Amino acid sequence: MKFLTEYRDPELAQRYLAEIKKTVTRPWTIMEVCGGQTHSLVKNGILAMLPKEINMVHGPGCPVCVTPLNLIDKAVYLAEEKDVILCSYGDMLRVPGSEKSLLESKANGADIRILYSPLEAVKIAEENPDREVVFFAVGFETTAPANALSVVHANRMGLTNYSILASHVLVPPAIEALMSDEECSVQGFLAAGHVCTIMGMEEYYPLVDKFGVPIVITGFEPVDILQGILMVVQQLEAGEAKLENQYTRMVRPDGNPNAIKTIREVFDVTDRMWRGMDVIPMSGYEVKNDYESFDARKKFSVNIPEAPENKECIAGDIMKGIKKPFECPNFGTKCKPENPLGAPMVSSEGACAAYYHFSDQINRLEEQAIA
Repeated sequence: MKFLTEYRDPELAQRYLAEIKKTVTRPWTIMEVCGGQTHSLVKNGILAMLPKEINMVHGPGCPVCVTPLNLIDKAVYLAEEKDVILCSYGDMLRVPGSEKSLLESKANGADIRILYSPLEAVKIAEENPDREVVFFAVGFETTAPANALSVVHANRMGLTNYSILASHVLVPPAIEALMSDEECSVQGFLAAGHVCTIMGMEEYYPLVDKFGVPIVITGFEPVDILQGILMVVQQLEAGEAKLENQYTRMVRPDGNPNAIKTIREVFDVTDRMWRGMDVIPMSGYEVKNDYESFDARKKFSVNIPEAPENKECIAGDIMKGIKKPFECPNFGTKCKPENPLGAPMVSSEGACAAYYHFSDQINRLEEQAIA
């Protein structure tokens, strides 16, 4: 398959790996921002194959993982107390709230439905005019166009029973927050290719200039990842800090103008709470006042008090690259996918889930660390 199989070519991957080993001369800490990249690193055994000088740490690029506890509680409240048809992506159902998850709420009788697209939720609203339908709109810039488009379509159709519970977060402000953290040791980034496919590259130049770190926009297949790491290492070894685009087959400098236009029609940029990371200024989207009738928080006057995170979960340290999942004392014991303490063990893009499901590769990493 074009643009897929060639980026899984074992021989090409080995050549990039050999070039990394040839290039690196000292320890470097590199963060892959996106959870999809984390899973590719772990699933394909890349972490274990990299030279010991390369320390890959895992960023907050999992939208399910950074969705605040309070928003899970709001979604549960809407499903149970307001009797809405709550629609969501499947990953969200098992993320623990302060008292229960959406899956537990569904088991108790709430009408919660797993969908692949918000446009399916608009159709459900059209077919059920006597019921309120809420789509739990979670994601980075990547899913924002589709969620915004669902609002635009519902408005054009004259639907008054559709709204979204928006939990969109933005990558560049998260990188800035990470680099401003005194505990941060990251020296270079693999930026999320799918986000830049939508938003383009412009937002990353100021980060490179401000913090003097290489940022390489990178895809998700093994060859993508290895080439991205090589590009970062080459910059670090040369004492350079530039924005580069490894994912040229998908990312253009100006992104997708039509998608950006749709986002800006429906959403304003706002401060946003990131689970495990506190509030990051101007790091999220909220529904504009022009479309406030489609904002579930305003429509239902949802006011749920903040609840404390589980003290046994170190998700914040993991998503900031301070610790690895296997360094958590509860990893694989008290915290498992079927009984998670935090969201990174649930999501298909969560670092803890990746380490748990591909434990053979991780055991090798632990053995190397001990040695």
